[in-house]
This record gives sequence, structure tokens and C-alpha cells, in this order.
Amino acid sequence: MKNNNKVAVRIAQLRDIIEQHNYQYYVLDNPSIPDSEYDRLFNELKDLETQHPELQTLDSPTHRVGAKPLAVFKSITHKVPMLSIDNAFSSEDIDNFVRRINERLGSSNAVEFVAEPKIDGLAVSLVYENGVLSHAATRGDGATGEDITLNCRAIQDIPLRLHTKTPPDHAEVRGEVYMLKSRFQQLNAIALSENSNPFANPRNAAAGSLRQLDPNITRKRGLSFFAYSLPEAQMLKHSDCLQQLRDWGFKVCDQIQLVSGVSGCEEYFKQLGIKRDLLPYEIDGIVYKVNSLADQKELGFVSRSPRWAIAYKFPAQEVMTELLAVDFQVGRTGILTPVARLQPVFVGGVTVSNATLHNMDEIARKDIQIGDTVIVRRAGDVIPEVVGSVLAKRPKNAKQIKAPTKCPVCNSAAIRMEGEAAIRCMGELSCPAQLKEAIAHFASRRAMDIDGLGDKLVDQFVEANLIRTVADLYVLKYDQLLQLERMGEKSANNLLQAIDSSKNTTLERFLYALGIREVGTTTAKTLAFEFGDLEPLMLANIEQLQRIQDIGPVVAESIYVFFQQQHNLEVINKLIKYGVHWPKNKIERKVLPLAGQTFVLTGAMVSLTRDAATEILQNLGATVAGSVSKKTTYVVAGAEAGSKLAKAQQLGVKVLNEEQLLEILRMHD
Repeated sequence: MKNNNKVAVRIAQLRDIIEQHNYQYYVLDNPSIPDSEYDRLFNELKDLETQHPELQTLDSPTHRVGAKPLAVFKSITHKVPMLSIDNAFSSEDIDNFVRRINERLGSSNAVEFVAEPKIDGLAVSLVYENGVLSHAATRGDGATGEDITLNCRAIQDIPLRLHTKTPPDHAEVRGEVYMLKSRFQQLNAIALSENSNPFANPRNAAAGSLRQLDPNITRKRGLSFFAYSLPEAQMLKHSDCLQQLRDWGFKVCDQIQLVSGVSGCEEYFKQLGIKRDLLPYEIDGIVYKVNSLADQKELGFVSRSPRWAIAYKFPAQEVMTELLAVDFQVGRTGILTPVARLQPVFVGGVTVSNATLHNMDEIARKDIQIGDTVIVRRAGDVIPEVVGSVLAKRPKNAKQIKAPTKCPVCNSAAIRMEGEAAIRCMGELSCPAQLKEAIAHFASRRAMDIDGLGDKLVDQFVEANLIRTVADLYVLKYDQLLQLERMGEKSANNLLQAIDSSKNTTLERFLYALGIREVGTTTAKTLAFEFGDLEPLMLANIEQLQRIQDIGPVVAESIYVFFQQQHNLEVINKLIKYGVHWPKNKIERKVLPLAGQTFVLTGAMVSLTRDAATEILQNLGATVAGSVSKKTTYVVAGAEAGSKLAKAQQLGVKVLNEEQLLEILRMHD
């Protein structure tokens, strides 16, 4: 009796937990646990109810598919219930599935299945009356869904009219609305640039986009659709239904195949698993459906799912583990990235002990603390990331994650600039973590222009400890170069000559070469024009810098902070000591003909390269910007101009073609 009471209590607990997660997943589109954990809970409940049938009730989650639809949408009753499919997690599960089918059909022949990728999106039902899309609905609770007709009409992959001259009076089409990986990345990049919260994954992005009250938002999100069934079809085979869907103008997944028996199912699973990360959309498994519709009818249904189909899930790529500590790694550009040190856990085919936390804003948004149980995601070769914390499991001794104030590599100040999410090391010219990037930038064509100093050679210099700062370039010895891989006498002499020649430069090139944050070639030229020499620039305060045209508070702060760092000053002094020099003369900007005008270049040019055009425009006093705003004077549009041209047209900025630009340049030649 006591055991029965314990089982009853556990069943009640599981039902409450699963119903809550159903609500989070289906209604709010905000899952609080990974799919693998949900599957474990659901299977535990199903096993207990099987062992104790007297404890089964009609309100158990095992007798329903999802949660009820949101009240803000009109409800639609499905003519044929939209049931979900049982899951398989091993080859043994597939063996048992195929064996049960053979037993029920009384056949020993290899069963033919349609094998379909299980797209990670949102199942929808589309109803066509006389060939025209009449209404669309979500799965909802399986019997009743939400009316999303207007939103489905906004999806390009969904035909508004069936592509046939003899449409049926009534047809229901089912399929999956999903978001391409590339579109998901674009939306998140936009969200981060606008300081909005990014989507957790493509499935959430698709679900949230499909269930917008404004169909215009759905249209802008760029959703996709795969059709996969005709539940009322009067045909011989499911594969015939798929061909009918193609004929009607629907997109059907091109990875679908016919397979036979257990061996065919296993081979398809293996091959699709290899291709999984290369697909343009997310999948989390494979659905096997008996191809014969007559056999499907004979096999029938259980309360929750069809007996003729099963979903073979890939190994979980989201799991839970403990966050042990957080370290900060310094990237090549000086950005400090928080890295989670985890209790090792197996996810997506590998053991993971580290995962990215992105930045402090993301840590705050996800409310992550040291000691938390966290959800970790891994997709293919992508660096594992911490998706969020499980607040219900937070221990009392959990600790807040604090932003560093010093670089963990060089001990320079670590500063977060206004308007940026990233924390940066200020030891730009001396931090070992940034050294390779600093040297490559310093030697680049628009900076010191050291011919022959490529990335592979830079790697060798740093790894052989020949260069600790960019100033060490100017004290390299001939004998040291000869010790390097693939460095002959001629190459060594040529490189030393190029380094020596670079000493004779201009102030704007030198400023750009220093790699000051926010200082590109245009800003470097502006600073050279305004200050004429390095010393007055180094002594300028933020207010003085902001008084200069086109230099705002962010740029001014970056310049000021750079010259306040003692290690940067030491490197600059060494560079000057080793012979780097430039003409010291102040040029008045007002005498230049294009002073005060801002150009944006986009698309391919024929007569001259964009770099050449930029240099000419800057020499005439113009500012060449990388983005279009209301302050832009001209946008020069070459071949295949893209979003910048569209933005110019939207803002009413004057657009020039290449010939019109050349005419302006000839006027001031």
C-alpha cells in the first residue's frame, strides 16, 4: 500500500511538472528545460502508468499532445486530430517498433518506410477549399489549435492557391513552419545591434514569429515551410501524398527517402546524422512512417500517437550540468569573453567542460550565477554555449559573476566603453593575447605598408618570441630571419628593406597603424589634419577631441583612453626612437574642396577600386563612411549595390553612379 502511495505521489508530481513545461513550450514558446530532460520525465510517467494502469486518468499528459491555445487567437477545431509521434532513442527502440508492426500486420516481409528529417519548427494545418487557402491553425492541444491564417499567408513557401486546374473541394495539408539557420543568425545580429534580446534558437524564433498578432511582423521574419502529409488522402502510399504535395506547389524536404526494414532505417539515421550540421535548417531526429496507407489504417492509433510512425531522436544537444566557475579569455582584438567552466557533460557527441557566455549583458539577461544548474547547447562544430540557468535548482551559495577590471593576460585596465556590450583590454600594443592581430594590422597596406609581412610570418615571429610589441619589428636582425621556416637570404633582405622603408610614413598612416579602437583611415586623416603632429593629439582631452568634426563621444573616449595607457606610450616612444617619422605640418581642412561632405561607397566599381576612390575622396577633404545616415551627402552605388543603396533611397540621400563620382573627382583634379 505504501509503495502504491509513493507511486501515486510521483505520478502526480510528474503530471504537474510536465503540464508546466507543456505550457512553457507550447503556449509561451519559452522552454525551461532541454528536450532530452522533458523526454526523460515523460517516459518515466508513461512507464509508471503502464505498470500501474489503475492510476491512469484521462487528464494525464500521456493522453494529450500539448497545451491549450492562447486566448488571443480564435480557436479552430481540427477535423482530423493532430497527434504527436512516439520517440525512439536507440536502435533497440527501432527494432521493437518494426517488430510490433510486422506482428500486427502478420507479415515477415521488410516494411517500407518513408524516412523524413524531423524539422525543428512548428507543426501547422492548412485547409484549402476549392484550391484556395481557407484557414490555417497550429497543433494546439491536438484537437483544437490557434487560427494563424493571416500569418501563414505571409509565408512565401505556402501557396495561396493549389497549383492545379482541377483542385479538390476540400484538402488539408500539414507541415512544419521553420526558420533557416542563416535567417536566424541575421535576426539575432539585428537584435544585438539594436540592444534587443536575441532568440534562443531557430525553433523559438519560428514559433514566436508565426504567432505574432501582426502578420506584417511574420512576413518580415522570413519563415519557411515544408509540407509533409495529407491526412485525408485517398491514395495508396504516403510517398504518393508527398508527390501530390509537390505537384500542388508545396516545398517538400529534399532529404526524404524510402527505406526498408530495420537496416534501412539505421543506415538512413547514420547518413543524415553525418549531414545534419551541413543542412540549412535545424533537425533533431528522423520520422519513420509506414509507406502503405492501407497498412497505416490497419495499424491504427493509440490515445496519443499513431502506431505506424516513430521519431528517432538524435543524441541530445542540450543538457543540464553545473556551472563551476567563470574565466575571462582575451581575444585577438582585446575583447574579454566570459567562459563557463562546467562539470563535464556529454552533449552532441562530445564531452563538454567549457562553454561561452558571450558577454556580461547576456549573463545578466539569462540570470546566470556560479553554482547554478545550467542548460548547455552544442550544434555541430559551433562552440558550446550556456543557454540559461534552471532557477528552481539554484543553490543558496550561488555567486554573482563579476566583470573584470584588469586584463587576465597583461594586467592592463579592462574597460567597457559606453554603448558597447564587450569589455576590452586596453593594452592594445603590448598585450600578448592581441600581439598577432596588432602586428598584422600595423604592417597592413593602409597602415605602415610593410610588404612581405604576412600572417604566417607574423605567427612565426610571435611563436619564436622575436617580437613582443610592434616596435620590435624595427630591431629584427638578418640572422634571426634566416632561422625562420622558408626564409631565404633574398626574402630576409627584402623584408628588412620593407621594414626600413616603412619608417618614412605619414601621421595619418601611423595613427591608423596603432590600432586605436574606433579610429579607421578616415578618422586618422581627420586627426592628422586637426593636430598636425602626434604630441598635441596625445595631450588632448575628451572635450577637445569632441569639438572636432565627425568625432563623437565614443571615438573621443577611445582615443583619450589609448593615450592614457603607459604601455602604449612606451611602445610609441620606442617606434620614434627606432626611426619612425612623418612630416610635421598642419593642413587646414577648410581649403580642401570636399571638406564637410560625407560619401558612402557600395557595390563594385569598374574604373577604380573602392580603396582608391576612398583615398582620393579623403585627400579632397571628404569623409568616407561605412554606413548611411541622414547626414550622408552622397551614396555612390556600383554594380550589385545592396542594403546601403536601399537605405539611401529610404532616407532620401542623393545616389551617384560611378560616372557621376568620376565627374566630381575630375572637377577637383
